[in-house]
Amino acid sequence: MAILLDPPRWPAHGTVWAHLVSDVSLEELHLFARANGVPARSFDLDHYDVPAERVDELVAAGAAPVSGRELVLRLRGSGLRVLGAERRRERLRRRTDDLRHRWHQLGDDLLTTGPAGGTADASAPDRGPEWAALGVELLRRWDEPHRRYHDLAHLTDVLQHLDVLESDGEAVDPAVRLAAWFHDAVYDGEPGTDEERSAKLAGERLTGLTDPSTVAEVERLVRLTASHTVTAHDPAGAALSDADLGILAAPRGRYDAYVLDVRAEYGQVASEDFRRGRADLLRRLLDHPNLYTTAAGRARWEERARANLAAELAGLGSAGHHRADHQPPGRTSPVS
Repeated sequence: MAILLDPPRWPAHGTVWAHLVSDVSLEELHLFARANGVPARSFDLDHYDVPAERVDELVAAGAAPVSGRELVLRLRGSGLRVLGAERRRERLRRRTDDLRHRWHQLGDDLLTTGPAGGTADASAPDRGPEWAALGVELLRRWDEPHRRYHDLAHLTDVLQHLDVLESDGEAVDPAVRLAAWFHDAVYDGEPGTDEERSAKLAGERLTGLTDPSTVAEVERLVRLTASHTVTAHDPAGAALSDADLGILAAPRGRYDAYVLDVRAEYGQVASEDFRRGRADLLRRLLDHPNLYTTAAGRARWEERARANLAAELAGLGSAGHHRADHQPPGRTSPVS
C-alpha cells in the first residue's frame, strides 16, 4: 500500500485541507478512503481533500505523511496525475456525473415519500422517467452559454455547502436540496424576476412529481433567495441561504474568480455603475450583524467572508475606475 498525505495548508470551509493520494492506483485510493470514512464527494480527479482534523487519524490508519513536493512528484511518477486542459474536461465530466447521481438520489428520497413525510401511495404511477427528464432539463438550463457564475459549478457548490451544513448538525431536508436545484434554474440577469420565474418553473415542473406541500415549500425557498432575508426560526430557509452565500467565504483566489465571473454576466453595464453598485452592496453586507443565519454557517464561514468582502471593498476604494472592469454589479442578492 502506498497512500500518501501532505501537510494541511489549503484553506476552505473554515478549516485547512490536506491531499490524500495513492502512487499505485485509484482503486487503492478509493478502498482506503471508504475504509476510513472519507466521503466520496471529497475526491477531486486524482486525490481526496481531507480536513486538518482528520490527518492524525488517517496517518494512524496507514497513510504516509510526506511533503507537498514529494506527494506531487510521486503522483506524477505513478501516471495518475491529471493536468492542464485534460483536468478541466475531466472535472466537468465528473461534476456532471455527480450532479446526475445527486438528482437521482434526490428523486429516490422524494418519490418514495408522501405528504408530510408519509409513505407514498403504492398504487401511484411510476414517475421515474419524468423525474429523469426533469433532471436533464435542469442540467441543460444550468449549462446555458451566457452563464459565467450561475452555472453548474455554482449549483455543485451550493449542494456541497448543504452537505457541509448537514454534517455540522443543521437540518437539510429533501425540499431544501430540491430548491437548490431550482433557485437559479431561470437566469437572465434580472434580479427578483429570475427568482420569481425560477419559483414558477418549480411549481410547474414538480406538480405531480411530489406532494403539494413539498412543491409549495420549494417555491417559497426559491423566492427567498432573491433577498436572503431569513430568520433562525426558518431552518430550511437559513440552510439554503447560507449555502448560496458560501462562496463569499471561499479562499481568496476562488473569491476573485467569482467576482470576475459575475462581472462577465453583466458585460453590458458601464464600469462606473458596476463599481458604485458593488461598493454599496459590500457596505450593506458588512453592516449586517451576521452574514450567515445558521450556527454552522457562522462558525465555518463568517470570519473568512467578512475578510473577503472588506478586502474587495478596500480595493474598490483605492483603485477606483482602474478596478471597475473587474467588479460584479450590485444586486439584491450577491450570488443568486
